[in-house]
Amino acid sequence: MTSTVDRRRRIGPESKITKADILGTERRWRRGQAPVPAGQSVKEDGTPDYGIFGPGSMVWEVLLHPAMILFHHAAQQQSQAAYAPIEAGIRDWEPISKKGRAGKLTFFDAFERLSRGAGMHLPLWLGDTATAEHMAAWLHKVHSRVKGDIIDITRPELGGYDAAGPRESMWAALTEMHPMLRSFEAFAFREGKRPHRLTPAQRDQFIAEVAAYCRLHGAPEDEIPTSMAELATLYGKYAPLFEHSDTVHLIPETGEDYTKINEKSIRKNFNLSHLRAIRPILMAHLLLAKPVLGAMPSKTRDALGLSPRQSRAAVRASKLALPLAWLLQRRFIERHYMRIMWGPDGVMLIESARKLHAQAKAAQPDTR
Repeated sequence: MTSTVDRRRRIGPESKITKADILGTERRWRRGQAPVPAGQSVKEDGTPDYGIFGPGSMVWEVLLHPAMILFHHAAQQQSQAAYAPIEAGIRDWEPISKKGRAGKLTFFDAFERLSRGAGMHLPLWLGDTATAEHMAAWLHKVHSRVKGDIIDITRPELGGYDAAGPRESMWAALTEMHPMLRSFEAFAFREGKRPHRLTPAQRDQFIAEVAAYCRLHGAPEDEIPTSMAELATLYGKYAPLFEHSDTVHLIPETGEDYTKINEKSIRKNFNLSHLRAIRPILMAHLLLAKPVLGAMPSKTRDALGLSPRQSRAAVRASKLALPLAWLLQRRFIERHYMRIMWGPDGVMLIESARKLHAQAKAAQPDTR
């Protein structure tokens, strides 16, 4: 029987980028087995297996909102860039960094990394338990080699990093989920109202549910937060790893700035067909970057080097961007970005979970 999976060609600097390349196939996001949506398998006791969150959860309420289709990519990228060990791991081990040093990095590589970064986590959030555990094990295996003795050459007191270790695993999860919450509150139009904050109880519930995700990644049990107050305390404990540094981008062996090396490679390899890959990058990294920064905690903006004046401007930008945020949540635009940023498996998982979540909410008693 002929495989239905497209064997996508390997794209290099000299390649012409097509629409099919931008869309990609399951192979961009899928690792190993096809994901099984939450609720489409059963546990040993015969009840539906809804995975680690499930319908009716606060995580699903946030994650499945149309605003997250684009805003989560921008928010996750900004939040993880503020955590020095993650930035160091990207600097030393990320394939796009290695391609940059080899002079082979292109806009298409940057686009693929952006779209793959969040999309590969959907099976953990929206799949059944076996799907979530499979993807968690795969990510742990890949990250097990991402370790180094130096986070920042001018701050030796920070020590090294280990992407598969308990500390980095915990913060990788939290810097995915906390910015998801913040961008939802800032940009999600819902209940016939403008974007607004969840109640304190709902925010605590969100963090309490995220504990299962941290646990799946191997976070230290005694540090996993279960409320917003505990999360704030955890940020305080690890504050030195969130301090701004102008040197965390410098490659320890050479002292070169890896971000500038990447930019040079991308410019060198540009051809007009790369405009197809630039458009989603411009949307997530440039057009939405400043408003999303304004929605993040002030300490995140500090960690990324914004001055007080720039920080205030970002907060204003988050308010001024609301008309654009409303437009991006319209179905025809959301569908476009859902496909190219989350992949065909992601579309299937999101739509399946939305049906289950809507049914769960409809069955809840009206507390008004």
